[in-house]
This record gives sequence, structure tokens and C-alpha cells, in this order.
Amino acid sequence: MRLLVVEDDPDLSRQMREALSDAGYVVDTAADGEEGHFLGDTEPYDAVILDLGLPEMDGVTVLEKWRRAGKDMPVLILTARDRWSDKVAGFDAGADDYVTKPFYTEEVLARVRALLRRSAGHATSELELGGLRIDTRSARVTLNGEPIKLTSLEYRLLAYLMHHQDKVVSRTELVEHLYDQDFDRDSNTIEVFVGRLRRKLGKDVIETVRGLGYRLATAEDAAR
Repeated sequence: MRLLVVEDDPDLSRQMREALSDAGYVVDTAADGEEGHFLGDTEPYDAVILDLGLPEMDGVTVLEKWRRAGKDMPVLILTARDRWSDKVAGFDAGADDYVTKPFYTEEVLARVRALLRRSAGHATSELELGGLRIDTRSARVTLNGEPIKLTSLEYRLLAYLMHHQDKVVSRTELVEHLYDQDFDRDSNTIEVFVGRLRRKLGKDVIETVRGLGYRLATAEDAAR
């Protein structure tokens, strides 16, 4: 999952980037509203953490511009302002949730997980498909009750497919959502990691849909 953090405080931005990266997310950052708006307008993010008190362009304006342009990624707003009117302005602009500074990093992580679950239509932190289960809170994967050890990139790829298990996901979409903006998009690493996951989970778990991409196969698919 790929996230954008728009925060002008360099220390807070670094802390959030480190915490989110440690939790398995790919994170891009922007230090002002104009840069944040540009990235959110041109790159595909699964969720955005947006400070309201930004230089160049304030967070409410950034969010309003995204929503008017049809950008529907979930947005968590950060604010040092404790006035209810600021929170209302953020929600009216299109925010999905908010956190007031100062906050605990664990709360931001939990709210991000909740936003990602809801945007994919899931109600809990556990995603299941047949005997395959992912706990997005602990980043643990089990297959038929047995724990499966995955690398960070293997986990991110599997988690993205599990969040979108009812659709075919193209290679381009996977690259855009699993790597930062500087990644070489002509690389064949997606194919490499799909191969590794098949060796660990079984060759029939991830189906290649020729010319379109990949999708997780259900038990019914495997029986055909």
C-alpha cells in the first residue's frame, strides 16, 4: 500500500514516514500544500495523511481541489487546531477521519488501517480467502492455520491483492501502489515476487489473467 504524508514539520514528517515504513507501507512525503496537491493529483495513493496548517496552500484547499478533480482516496487530516470549526471544514472538504496534534503514532497507524479497510470494503483487520488469512494489524499471514514467513515486499504484494481480491490487478497498478515514485517501473520485480509467493503459498493461489494482470484464486477457481 502506498501512502502520501503532507506535513511541513520535518521532524514529524520523518517520524511518520519511519513509523509507516516500519509498518510495511510505501511512503512519499511533501512539505507544503502545493507539492502535496501535485503528488496527490498525479500519483495513485491508497491513502493520504494531510496536515491542515500547510504553507503555500492550506490543507482544506488541497483537499477541496482533489475532490473536485475526482480523487477519491481516503484522507486522514492532521491538525494542531482544537476548534470544532476546523474539523468541520476538513470533513466538508472531503476528509474521512482526523487526528489532533499531539498524537500517538499508534493511533495514526490504527486509523490508516481502518481507512484502508473501509475503502476496500472490509470491516475487520483480518482478511480471508479460503485458507489464506492476513492480519493487517500484526502483518501476520497464515495458510490453513500455519504461519507463513514473508519478506516485506512479499507481504505488501499479497496484502494489496487481498484488499482487492474481487478484481484483476494489473502489473502497472501493483508497481504504482507498492513502490515509491522513483522506482524503475520497467523492472520485472513484480513477476519475481509473484513467483516467490506461489512457492510459499501454492502455485494456484495467485492466478495470472493473460494480458490483464493477477488475481487471487478462490477454492472454486482452483477446482475448475
